[in-house]
Amino acid sequence: MYLCAQKEGPEVADHGVVAQNADEVAAELAQDAGAGVGAQVAQNVVEDGLASLEAQQAGADQAEVTHNVGPVLLAGGLLKKVAQIWCGSKMKFRFQPLLELIAQALHSPKPDQFRNGFSNSDSDSCSGRFPTSNSPSQMLYGPNFNGIETAKLVWSRLPNTEEGGEEAHDAIGIAKKSDESSVESLDYEVVENYAYWEDQAQRGKLYVGYYVMVKWFVALLIGIGTGLAAVFINISVENFAGWKFALTFAIIQKSYVAGFLVYILINLALVYSSVSIITQFAPAAAGSGIPEIKGYLNGVDIHGILLFRTLIGKVFGSIGSVGGGLALGKEGPLVHTGACIASLLGQGGSTKYHLSSRWLQVFKSDRDRRDLVTCGCAAGVAAAFRAPVGGVLFALEEVTSWWRSQLMWRVFFTSAVVAVVVRSAMGWCKSGKCGHFGSGGFIIWDISGGQEDYSFEELLPMAVIGVIGGLLGALFNQLTFYIANWRRNYLHKKGNRVKIYEACLVSIITSLISFGSPLLRKCSACPESDNDSGVECPRPPGMDGNYVNFYCGKEKEYNDLATLFFNTQDDAIRNLFSAKTIHEFSAQSLLTFLVMFYTLAVVTFGTAVPAGQFVPGIMIGSTYGRLVGMFVVNVYKKLNIEEGTYALLGAASFLGGSMRMTVSLCVIMVEITNNLKLLPLIMLVLLISKAVGDAFNEGLYEEQARLRNIPLLESRPKYQMRKMTAKEACGRRVISFPRVVKVADVASILQSNKHNGFPVIDHTRSGETLVIGLMLRSHLLVLLQSKADFQHSPLPSDSRGSRSIRHSLNEFVKPASSKGISIDAIHLSSDDLEMYIDLAPFLNPSPYIVPEDMSLTKVYNLFRQLGLRHIFVVPRPSRVIGLITRQDLLIEENEESATLELQSTSVRALHRDKKLVTRNEEAELPLLNGLLVQHTSG
Repeated sequence: MYLCAQKEGPEVADHGVVAQNADEVAAELAQDAGAGVGAQVAQNVVEDGLASLEAQQAGADQAEVTHNVGPVLLAGGLLKKVAQIWCGSKMKFRFQPLLELIAQALHSPKPDQFRNGFSNSDSDSCSGRFPTSNSPSQMLYGPNFNGIETAKLVWSRLPNTEEGGEEAHDAIGIAKKSDESSVESLDYEVVENYAYWEDQAQRGKLYVGYYVMVKWFVALLIGIGTGLAAVFINISVENFAGWKFALTFAIIQKSYVAGFLVYILINLALVYSSVSIITQFAPAAAGSGIPEIKGYLNGVDIHGILLFRTLIGKVFGSIGSVGGGLALGKEGPLVHTGACIASLLGQGGSTKYHLSSRWLQVFKSDRDRRDLVTCGCAAGVAAAFRAPVGGVLFALEEVTSWWRSQLMWRVFFTSAVVAVVVRSAMGWCKSGKCGHFGSGGFIIWDISGGQEDYSFEELLPMAVIGVIGGLLGALFNQLTFYIANWRRNYLHKKGNRVKIYEACLVSIITSLISFGSPLLRKCSACPESDNDSGVECPRPPGMDGNYVNFYCGKEKEYNDLATLFFNTQDDAIRNLFSAKTIHEFSAQSLLTFLVMFYTLAVVTFGTAVPAGQFVPGIMIGSTYGRLVGMFVVNVYKKLNIEEGTYALLGAASFLGGSMRMTVSLCVIMVEITNNLKLLPLIMLVLLISKAVGDAFNEGLYEEQARLRNIPLLESRPKYQMRKMTAKEACGRRVISFPRVVKVADVASILQSNKHNGFPVIDHTRSGETLVIGLMLRSHLLVLLQSKADFQHSPLPSDSRGSRSIRHSLNEFVKPASSKGISIDAIHLSSDDLEMYIDLAPFLNPSPYIVPEDMSLTKVYNLFRQLGLRHIFVVPRPSRVIGLITRQDLLIEENEESATLELQSTSVRALHRDKKLVTRNEEAELPLLNGLLVQHTSG
């Protein structure tokens, strides 16, 4: 039913008929005239298009060519529209993919692209004049280039009705869907091409020592930078919040309304500054950033998440959003901040803002950046919670997908540096140098003086806390997913102004609730003072404490709801965790705060401001945990039961039910509370809450990653993969290059599709077709842009021994978090398009290969554990040349072999017998040396 791709001599039809009969074609297709009629119409259009393009290639005069291009474009647009209509109908014609491809091919020369070859004119794009063929201004999208090459590409991508059937149709749909995604993968695999070995040959022992030294030095800088960023954010938030509350308390003594207006305006100004920074300067800084960083370490390249402007937006945006009183935290953004600092230091700074150092520009590969970003994530958690061990475990458990022992050492070292920096800053701030409110901004809720022991009867209510945490955490994930999905698909599509309005509206609502809710509760009398407790009631104005006198009539009264609402989040949590404060909060106040703050946290999460969920989760969990603790105190009548201990367990349960972390979260909770005796109880509630939450949905970061279309490869493959093979899952329509390829063909294929890897084909001496390697799209773009390797001859270049590599290894590395080189930015003249490139020196000669009948589960594990981007699926091999066992991988170390790994292949071959203790002496021979042949003109 498909068109015949071998038809080489179509009869030239009158091109005017195409435009004249456009309405008739649309009417016939709309009436579902049948597959045969549709195919015939498509064939007529293609024949007309090919005839027009052949006329251009034959050198037809300009007037005739101009007359022919318009109808072809019109027909291409018509077919594209018809194909789109048919895609939405219930009828699935077998030639539907063909129509889409033909329409894409005939419609690919866009008007603005055609203007590149026309004279400057504001008239229709088909009415201009073509430049002469030898004009140097004729570039890639010139009319003499479009057409035949694109048509050939279309024919090569057509599915075969006899071989593919419905599977081919589905494969094209999947490929098209994936091509539309802007997310790409990272290249964690080392491309061991000639450029790589030349670079390794130039490195001696001195460079190896310098490389290792710089790695540790950068880890030190990451720890210092992240610690200083955390200190700056905490001091700023504490001072803004402290001045806000002090001013409000002073004004409400005279006028409640005036104090209320000042409170709202200060919060609104801070939130407005935050959302303005995000929308106008750093859009990638919105949210916590943990799903994006998790995707990056999983192998997904997301544009903009590690840029310098993202770092600036994250720091100052967090100050505004947290200082403005929104129901969010700064701990998640600190993880993103540490990752940005690590990435910037790894690439030597930011060249755009003239903040770079060439001494640090040694980490160019994605593998090195992955290690540094992992160190940055651990440093962010260590700085946020003053939990260095928890930071290491957080990076291991939650964000990274690839781990090794050497990385563990650097991550641990970075977290230790952060702990020293933060501790030093706290000592400096206690002397009054950080502002009046600067000394209380770091999270540390010491409850070591609380409950020392627990009885068997208390395990049941503690288990209930775990169940409640799992239920509320799963509900929180689901609600935030639905609301964020609505924001993403409807609200935020209306522009940045709507995002600003939304954040400001949430700020006003939060201010109304936090200021007005305490009025719903009557003030309570202060408890009898205990000199040993160190608790003062009411607390002095402008100071942190448990008992807040908020518009109370008597001096020795406090408002328990204002103690939670009209306070910073850190101080509110400190109040909920506090020991020896039984009956400080009433059950009605805790329940009111739980409902209102839970609602605010759900609504706030997803606004266009930097937002973390650790501290809000701790506040929610500690609230219902303290409620359960009050119930246990009233039922068991024991004097040694502390409500603050149950508040801590509630905080752990909600975080476990929402984020689904276990080991790292357990250690973090122990470190921030400074009470190792509660470790078994924290483990209990975490296990229960995670099990309950997993029964309903995924974790918070996984849900948000799915919402952002970040294709994470989880640690375990899906169950359905066990019944599938690699052949059933792989894309069948692979576009390959010959070893020596024409520049015009490379440019055409790169422009026509978004594939990032292309097999390279050559022939052996016997004429057998052989896959000699994998060529990356990014490497092809570098070759096209530099033009240094263009050659006039279609024959292979000289062998590697007499050929010098004109590119350094750094030229093939894409800057972190950037889009890299685009094919649209490369300009090629007509002479360039006629030249050739030998791809052998630049391809990856040893890509990973799996047999076609390998289970998809094994392929999944191989792909994820090795951090791959491409895997070749090949038929079952016919013979075996050897077998590698553990014994073959044991390398005998000596003084000479220590640097052999860094030398070129030719040098390594001379020392083969001294280096390896193997059974196959030819194992060190490069693949291409034995496969590539020198073609002759005959």
